[in-house]
Amino acid sequence: MANVTREHLDRLLEHALLADDHESLARQLDELAQSYVSGDVSRAAILALAAEEWRQAGQPARALDCFQRAVDDGGEVAVDPRAGIADTLFELDRPDEARQIIAKIHSEGTASPATILNIAETLAAYGDLKAAHEWATQGVLLFTPGDENPEHAALLRARYRIRLDLGLPEDELDAQLS
Repeated sequence: MANVTREHLDRLLEHALLADDHESLARQLDELAQSYVSGDVSRAAILALAAEEWRQAGQPARALDCFQRAVDDGGEVAVDPRAGIADTLFELDRPDEARQIIAKIHSEGTASPATILNIAETLAAYGDLKAAHEWATQGVLLFTPGDENPEHAALLRARYRIRLDLGLPEDELDAQLS
């Protein structure tokens, strides 16, 4: 039974990443989530980290399982695990399922800036620049101009890159980058 602190998790991540062994790290994170009792970091966040490591290890089916367990857990996470499910489904050449999940997240209207950025980058990576632009713009508009929030800056940069790829001219939101 584990009480997971941020420091404990950071040490685990540091050691495993130095060894460049994503499968081992995924397994350790998965085991940590299974023995989780309490801590600074939610079980859902640990499962989402494990899912990302399973993806890096080339095991998308295991990643989907961890992302789904994170959703089912309902704990606090920076990025909605369903965004990770959608990204993994695109990777598995199941775009219709991925788009259904993204549409569900959009319909709820409660996505965090980090989730919006993740979805915008996923859509851009899989060639849907128009939808990626819509998501990035939605995220940028959550903030007031001049906001020093790092997520705002990341969304502005992502939106700008997507606009360049679309061949669109700079607009008033792009001007916030300077």
